[in-house]
Amino acid sequence: MATEGICAGRIVIVTGAGRGIGRAHALAFAAAGAKVVVNDIGTSLSGESTAETPAEQVVSEIRAAGGEAVANGDDVASWDGSQRLIQQAVDTFGGLDVLVNNAGFVRDRMLVNLAEDEWDSVVRVHLKGHFATMRHAAAYWRAESKAGRPVDARIINTSSGAGLQGSVGQGNYGAAKAGIAGLTLTASAEFGRYGITVNAIAPSARTRMTETVFADMMAKPEDGFDAMAPENISPIVVWLGSPESAGITGRMFEVEGGRIALAEGWHHGVPVDRGTRWDPAELGPVVAELISKGAAPEPVYGA
Repeated sequence: MATEGICAGRIVIVTGAGRGIGRAHALAFAAAGAKVVVNDIGTSLSGESTAETPAEQVVSEIRAAGGEAVANGDDVASWDGSQRLIQQAVDTFGGLDVLVNNAGFVRDRMLVNLAEDEWDSVVRVHLKGHFATMRHAAAYWRAESKAGRPVDARIINTSSGAGLQGSVGQGNYGAAKAGIAGLTLTASAEFGRYGITVNAIAPSARTRMTETVFADMMAKPEDGFDAMAPENISPIVVWLGSPESAGITGRMFEVEGGRIALAEGWHHGVPVDRGTRWDPAELGPVVAELISKGAAPEPVYGA
């Protein structure tokens, strides 16, 4: 494991780091010289408790390669649990530099069949799980800044194409991921004064969430470049967590295989302004004109 690297000496938390993309992030940060807190509660794909200990397994991999890591089993969507997670990084390694929010699960269902608990649980772990960890990490960094200690902190959130464009059968997941995109923009604007940048990724890779829903797309090739390997997502996340990314904030990066793109969100369109209140009966041709001048929306996944 590298003793020098793009993140040498950085203290990093990765949530949901026991498997898939999160595991790849944790290993990549350690390889880049970071000290890593590997958070995972060991749940099933649908968020149910299991007896597995994936966080400890990733920690063992990092330590076996000569890196420094510690496991954390707190629930990121728990207010007290997320606070303990942040405090563990500070107590174990002496501080915190990077928070990578990755934890989540799916309970896919068409909206007409979606149950209340399926909505609540998915929104809780994705959206509240991002907010709670960000809130406690930012409080720590703000206190450091006010004490006169330099802060060069990073938050990297995980959205999804399902949140940016929508996804049939994933109304709960898509809404949570869209919320994360909006939360990223707000946090970027609010946290900059304390030395914190906030960005997000929308990854496409083979995970427990995608390999069953998109089996053909996510299939591993027999040879050649494995475009859907989760390890392909981590380089941009490690770079965003490094000192080199200073000044980059409030951005959304779409990542798949060797492809990285900067996603462009909602923009103000060209308005039609009559200077007074519209009569509803007049608006048919007005709306038609607005739509004719605007860009066509991206198609919803699965539509």
